[in-house]
Amino acid sequence: MLEQARTYSVDTATGEAAPAELSTARVKEIFGSIARKYERFNAISSFGAYKRWLRGMMQQAPIEPEHDVLDIAGGTGDVSRAVAEAHQPRHIQCTDLVPAMLEVAEAHKAHGDFGDVPIDFDVVDAQSIPYSDNSYDVITMAYGIRNMPERLKALREMLRVLKPGGSLVCLEFSTPPNRLWRALYHFYLRHLIPFWGGLVTGDSSGFMYLAKSIRAFPDQEGLGRLMEEAGFCNVTWKNYTGGIAAVHVAQKPLD
Repeated sequence: MLEQARTYSVDTATGEAAPAELSTARVKEIFGSIARKYERFNAISSFGAYKRWLRGMMQQAPIEPEHDVLDIAGGTGDVSRAVAEAHQPRHIQCTDLVPAMLEVAEAHKAHGDFGDVPIDFDVVDAQSIPYSDNSYDVITMAYGIRNMPERLKALREMLRVLKPGGSLVCLEFSTPPNRLWRALYHFYLRHLIPFWGGLVTGDSSGFMYLAKSIRAFPDQEGLGRLMEEAGFCNVTWKNYTGGIAAVHVAQKPLD
């Protein structure tokens, strides 16, 4: 049952087998309601650490100036802005399931936050990507795969639209290897994440989901195995803040 849940469709709050529609509807509702306060919550709840994680992600991302980059679950544009600043690729396609999140990202574009890098926005379910095979050099994704009930399907879609030899760079919350640090982190997730969420947005319910989804998500090795099962090769990862977050890099085979 656990293998079936991991491979096909899960309730992203528990990791148990469940229809995909359950989690998809919940994600749309939660992130649609907090979109305009999402960035503030990230800054406060992580004590600014999320910026270090983004910098680490950019250091690991093999993005060149001639590349076309697809940002999956791009949300309010944090990753796309980091890509634009660090690598100045030819083009960024920033996508997200939730239109309200992309509205914030588009406001950042209006303010010039992406510099001279061409960027477009599109509402996309990563479990069914509406782009052609072999279209992108690099895919970036932060805090996205955890909220997808059909994770293997989503990773196979990402593999499909990547060019041969292209890379997926994924930043996600993970599992601290140290037992004490892990226990402290889980206490923080259970009690303080909903507190910060309620303080910033006035509604803690969505952040109770966030905490549950992080605890239910596979650890570093588990996500790496899922990427390999989807067809990726050369999967590596690097921990940040003692394993609270990890950046996985995976490659599409050349043939």
